[in-house]
Amino acid sequence: MNPSNILRVALALAMLCVAGASAADYPDRPIRLIVPYPPGGGADISARIISQHLAEALGKPVVAENKPGGAANIGTELVAHAAPDGYTLLLASLATSVNVSLFEKLPFNTLKDFEPVSLFVTVPLMVTVNPGVPANSIKELIALAKAKPGTLNYASGGMGTANHVAGELFKYMANVDIAHVPYKGGGPAVSDLVAGHVQIYIGTIGSAREFVTAGRIRALATTGTQRTPIAPDLPTVAESGLPGYEVLAWYGVFAPAGTPKPIVDKLSAELAKILRIPEVRETLKANGNDPIGSTPQEAAAFFRKEVDKWSKVIKASGLKPE
Repeated sequence: MNPSNILRVALALAMLCVAGASAADYPDRPIRLIVPYPPGGGADISARIISQHLAEALGKPVVAENKPGGAANIGTELVAHAAPDGYTLLLASLATSVNVSLFEKLPFNTLKDFEPVSLFVTVPLMVTVNPGVPANSIKELIALAKAKPGTLNYASGGMGTANHVAGELFKYMANVDIAHVPYKGGGPAVSDLVAGHVQIYIGTIGSAREFVTAGRIRALATTGTQRTPIAPDLPTVAESGLPGYEVLAWYGVFAPAGTPKPIVDKLSAELAKILRIPEVRETLKANGNDPIGSTPQEAAAFFRKEVDKWSKVIKASGLKPE
């Protein structure tokens, strides 16, 4: 065998041995799960469930750290540039796929700098309004927006979030003029909806449900293709006057590119186990989530489809960073 080929084989075997050893020893210290949003929203709910149960499964602390700002890009960049050793993970979301096309320049390459580990959950959103808004259905909300163009506004958890693109898709498909008011997360956004500082919020069911139940905000519809079991009497936007409208938020776990495959596979397997725990599934479903628990390959395929889908929506709507 050619000496150079022998060297390549030796190096490959050495790398395999190191990867195997690192996976066998992993983890031997705390793991950071970076949440690029502030506490209080749907992302934070999923992150707390993941960190608690993953820590129990792995026998080491898993600390969910909120790093909000920059349309989720601040926390995302932190993970993109972290060591690919499995000790710094990202709570990825719909914004991770949207920002690929929304921003012309990012301080990282989303498609190359991450290793999808698992798609954790998908979740339809809920269209809610402040009780002072004289609309009890999507048709009435559209009619109100058309009658008073530029007078209504909608809150979001920041540029590129599910709330944001859901609002922009609504504007585009309904052909209405409503203003976008970005916040640093879903928690602050829904708080200002309750206070009446904004009129509309399309957020996760988990973050808005208690306010709906208390009558402090009004729910009009959900954004999936079918009605959600958690609110079966609530129609979808598509059946309420905007056919074809669909937005699903999602949360998953990504690692930096180059993270050893055995570590990625181990994390994915543990996340899948967590989603088979009855009380975890019940908690997630009670907040409107659909538990998934995919393989890394399935997560990568899903992410690619999301990037393609939202790139078309952004191009068609002419959406630009504000």
